[in-house]
Amino acid sequence: MTTIRTVMARVSGLRRRDLERWIVDDWVRPDRQDGDYFFREIDVARVRLIHQLRTDMDIDEAALPVILSLLDQLYDLRRRLREVGEVIVEIAPVELRHGLAQRLLNDRVAPPSR
Repeated sequence: MTTIRTVMARVSGLRRRDLERWIVDDWVRPDRQDGDYFFREIDVARVRLIHQLRTDMDIDEAALPVILSLLDQLYDLRRRLREVGEVIVEIAPVELRHGLAQRLLNDRVAPPSR
């Protein structure tokens, strides 16, 4: 677990008041113990993402909740698709797995028909 001081050192240009506001706004959810915040690596990555959106991409703070929500949905969908793939590998017959793989390959190469 990483302290707020370490996060500040790891994310260049990050201001403490911004990080504290992001925690209050529930954009970052570190663990809290004895009044101190403790960040997991995923929290640090999210802080870095928010900071980059604000500074490098000049995204307005009013738009951030929408962008973060969409990114969260995207990451959740990717996780679920990975789980579906794992289940297919575990229980689907070999012929079905090969057929799915071939179909996905063909769909990637050929443009969709209209």
